[in-house]
Amino acid sequence: MLLGRLAIACVITLGLFSLSCEAEAQDLQIAWADRYLTIEGPFPGEKIRIHYLEAYCRPGSTDRDWSETVIPHKSELVQVSNNGKTIELLDRLSDGVLVEHVIRAAAGRVDFHVVAKNPTMKKSEVAWAQPCVRVDRFTGRDPKNSWDVFPPYVRQCFLLIEGTVQRLPTRPWALDARYTPGQVYCPMHVPLDDVNPRPLSPLRPSHGLCGCYSADNEWILGMTWEPFQEIFQGVITCIHNDFRIGGLKPGESKTIRGVMYIHNGSMDTLLERYRKDFPEQATGLKLQKRDLGMAPPGH
Repeated sequence: MLLGRLAIACVITLGLFSLSCEAEAQDLQIAWADRYLTIEGPFPGEKIRIHYLEAYCRPGSTDRDWSETVIPHKSELVQVSNNGKTIELLDRLSDGVLVEHVIRAAAGRVDFHVVAKNPTMKKSEVAWAQPCVRVDRFTGRDPKNSWDVFPPYVRQCFLLIEGTVQRLPTRPWALDARYTPGQVYCPMHVPLDDVNPRPLSPLRPSHGLCGCYSADNEWILGMTWEPFQEIFQGVITCIHNDFRIGGLKPGESKTIRGVMYIHNGSMDTLLERYRKDFPEQATGLKLQKRDLGMAPPGH
């Protein structure tokens, strides 16, 4: 009887140790300098850089010179914790809007809490903001690799169409726009005239989650915002999930939240986490029944 209890205790201890090791393996550190957020951890590539933030944008942008869309801003590092887990930033837009960011790293995720405020007496046109996530190291795809219609890393990327994970390159693949290449996916709640001026896919994402697989297809980087503006496959081995602000009236304040998952499990597990964190986006979400890590492009 005693031996049985000892055996059970050892199994429990080993299980807890395994869970602890898994949590430690996914423990992340963050740093910010010169408008770049860096996430470090024991995942493929060991480092992810995000141009945070690349730009704040006005509406009416789909077929307009980019210089007329961007609202200039300056970023300030307000506070950083000693343990590399929490960063606070303040963005000052040229139209007077203030945007506060609190970024927290945890096991397997980075959480974003954003508050946009308009302390002025004039309405702000700020419609959305662009964090540019560089995934060359994670996907193992050098941006200098040769490519024709789309770069090789695109095959590692995914988004959700009609509630189902869809691997890029999607079909059809848009080629014409004011600026090429790239691919923009505009959700139903955002006007088609108000997105990035890159080729606009006729496919509309059903959910805010997007991301990419690691080079060995063992890890998944997922990201989402609530509310989200667009999903954009960029031109420098990057993928965007841009967050929506939707303009600010005088004195108005809006809160936006986001998560980046860096996950070494199945797609179903990631989708369950997404469903729990963003129940307002979960309608119509379908589990995969199989991992799409090795799915053929466009399927």
